[in-house]
Amino acid sequence: MRGLSAVLTGQVIARAETRRAGLRWPFPDNLAERLQGNRVEGFRRRGKYMLMRLSSGQSMLIHLGMSGRMVARMAEAAPGEALVLDATEGVLAGGGVGAAGDAPAGHGANGQAVPQAGGGGDSEDSTGMAEAGGLARGGAGGLPADPAGDAAAGGSLGPQGRASDARGSTGEKHEHLILETGDGWRVGFCDPRRFGVVDLVPTEAEDRHRLLAGMGPEPLEDDFTPAVLSAALRGRNTPIKAALLDQKVVAGLGNIYVAEALFRAGISPERLAATVVGARAKRLVPAIKAVLLDSIEAGGSSLRDYVRADGEVGFFQDRFGVYDREGVACPACPGPPKCSGVARIVQAGRSTFFCPRTQR
Repeated sequence: MRGLSAVLTGQVIARAETRRAGLRWPFPDNLAERLQGNRVEGFRRRGKYMLMRLSSGQSMLIHLGMSGRMVARMAEAAPGEALVLDATEGVLAGGGVGAAGDAPAGHGANGQAVPQAGGGGDSEDSTGMAEAGGLARGGAGGLPADPAGDAAAGGSLGPQGRASDARGSTGEKHEHLILETGDGWRVGFCDPRRFGVVDLVPTEAEDRHRLLAGMGPEPLEDDFTPAVLSAALRGRNTPIKAALLDQKVVAGLGNIYVAEALFRAGISPERLAATVVGARAKRLVPAIKAVLLDSIEAGGSSLRDYVRADGEVGFFQDRFGVYDREGVACPACPGPPKCSGVARIVQAGRSTFFCPRTQR
């Protein structure tokens, strides 16, 4: 998100264009006309949603869905010099503008990317945080075919995020909303699957929007405490992994980070959520925060094609304790033949990785 903010904050939307009536839901009436002429005052993230605050007193709510990308380029940019904001696994995704060409005046070009969106690092993480955020170096050739299986790329606001060029069918046929600034930037919302969301909401009423109302606390905020988590889990007879992916319990966690946090806390993903209170919650909350902060420090998890805002891959996947490591020894175990290694099960259609020996 910070990458998009670096391009648009302080800019006036000189022209806006919609190329279809909506995505997952219809666009607000007269969306282009209501955006045009506004100054972008700033951005806010809530879970897997981005909120672009406008001088009119309204905010444009954005969710990148399963395949959405925000593609930014200067009007005079050469082919391939596009900046791509993907839906990637993690939180607070963002950073400086890292691509061919100069960053906008007043913004550094080497900001650290944070793993989000919206929406998360593997194909299962449409519930992941608005991993939304880095502007990544555009590659060649348009959106790759959707990878099969649950180790798919991307993961912010949606699971299939990856860096690619905006040219050709993905840049034109699937570009549904376009913003052009007075300073020469052109930002397009490309969404081949059309699961993304765009809406307008009064800025002062953001948290009352139907998609944001009732969301749980942000996991890195001070108000996400063991007591708060215990209260949210009390009486829930669902597996703890499913509970942590529920946005009403905690906002924006994705499949990868839940698996890693449960591993660090020594809690089985199959354990009933109602039993993860008290002492277990005291282990789990710090584990969640530590996993997210470690991922931020490492620049995110780059599965397949995703790259950071500075054009580099993230390296959090190199620190995975259990995720995508079936049959391999976890950091706490000797591995085969002394133990069977990391196990993989499927919960609610998603891959779950854990250590049967240390997670109870």
